Amino acid sequence: MLGNCTSAPLPTREPTNVNKEQLFPTIAPGKTRIGWIGTGVMGSSMCGHLIAGGYKATVFNRSPEKAGSLVDRGAVMVNSPQEVAVQSDVVFTIVGFPTDVEHVILGENGVLSGASEGMTIVDMTTSKPSLAERIAQESGKRGVASIDAPVSGGDTGARNGTLSIMVGGAAADVSRMNPLFELMGSTIVRQGGPGRGQHTKMVNQTLIASGMIAVCEALLYATKAGLDLTTVLQSVSSGAAGSWSLTNMAPRMIEGDFDPGFFVEHFIKDMRIALDEAAAMNLALPGLALAQQLYQAVVAQGHAKDGTQALILAMAELNQVNWQGTEP
Repeated sequence: MLGNCTSAPLPTREPTNVNKEQLFPTIAPGKTRIGWIGTGVMGSSMCGHLIAGGYKATVFNRSPEKAGSLVDRGAVMVNSPQEVAVQSDVVFTIVGFPTDVEHVILGENGVLSGASEGMTIVDMTTSKPSLAERIAQESGKRGVASIDAPVSGGDTGARNGTLSIMVGGAAADVSRMNPLFELMGSTIVRQGGPGRGQHTKMVNQTLIASGMIAVCEALLYATKAGLDLTTVLQSVSSGAAGSWSLTNMAPRMIEGDFDPGFFVEHFIKDMRIALDEAAAMNLALPGLALAQQLYQAVVAQGHAKDGTQALILAMAELNQVNWQGTEP
């Protein structure tokens, strides 16, 4: 969990009856104050792009040392999400789990407890659509805009500023945030109102989950057939079988690089959310359910905090293949 905020009833503050353009000023470098909560594998790079774009940042992370590189670039470290809100016009959050999102935004020392009218909250965590809707409702009571904007592209996309950002929120609020989104991503699409960005991310994760099984199965097949895995990738990556996972994750699997661009434990969280949402819609997703179970095996092997490419280890164990390469 990130921080020690606990959920508590928030006082309702009626928004001032002013023109919305006055309440929510135009975003501009050197003028708009940015807050950032969650400086992990992706968050640190994403916030760094905003600082490079000319925005002053106030940051909070449970482990302060993880924000050290941002402080070195001029960010101000504070001790709570509430303090971030007090010093910010726009607050971004990208934390681990829905419970973390709830605590850092809705908790008694959370963002909303320090928010003022005209502030905008942008949650970029992959979280529950229903929670995004609840945050939007609570924010609206206080004259605060709320946007859910989960991302795809992993650590590479975060470093390069090429993330796909899936956005849910009021059209005017999303449009106002576009100058900031464009510093972090190359594909920014509004999917509808609150929660729609999160629903779209569930589509994304469903596609990736089954695709990762295919990548692992293909590499294991190539291994058992005695093929050179690197040259196999040269042949298949650019054809009809090509995918982001094949291009970016398969080489890491081959090299034995399991450092996290995205944690296994977080991917399992995402799949659980997607399966719960599917069940609520009376929708059967057996492929996603299988992927979730295989990733649970990865956790059982002690790789919860490795990258999602560690799926190859569970699949290799299932097939008694000593990864990499030769059979035991």
